[in-house]
Amino acid sequence: MYHKILVAIDNSPMAQPVFERALSLAKENSATLLLLHVLSSDEQSSPLMLPTDDDELDWIIGSDIGLKKWREQWQKYESECLGKLQALAAEARSAEVNVEFRQITGGPGRTISQLAKTWGADLIVIGNRGHSGLSELLLGSVSNYVLHHSPCSVLTVKAKLA
Repeated sequence: MYHKILVAIDNSPMAQPVFERALSLAKENSATLLLLHVLSSDEQSSPLMLPTDDDELDWIIGSDIGLKKWREQWQKYESECLGKLQALAAEARSAEVNVEFRQITGGPGRTISQLAKTWGADLIVIGNRGHSGLSELLLGSVSNYVLHHSPCSVLTVKAKLA
């Protein structure tokens, strides 16, 4: 039986199936959900990702205008992600599930594992996009890190392959 379920939400299409699975488990177990989004340069939609275009790269490096533009993009990203968390929390509340949410800046794997420990989670629900081989080596695998460093059970929700 689960009492406290930490749900790792990112900005990918996997977020909705991960949330739905966690919500179902929370209803079955009368558990509390903690929705977590980690603001990170590792996330594909983050404005911290380095652009490939030289003109875009110029404004990032050493430009007050570039720094201002980056801050605006970061604030927009942070606000949009927080809005998604709030919408998911409202959905959980309407299903009569106790829920809280947090948005934290950091490394996703480490942040998820540390919060699970400090919050006392007995289950982490996380997505897995199915990277393997070289892509997993280059991109890393948050779910793999969490699986090996978490203080509790981990349920990975796999991406449906077409």
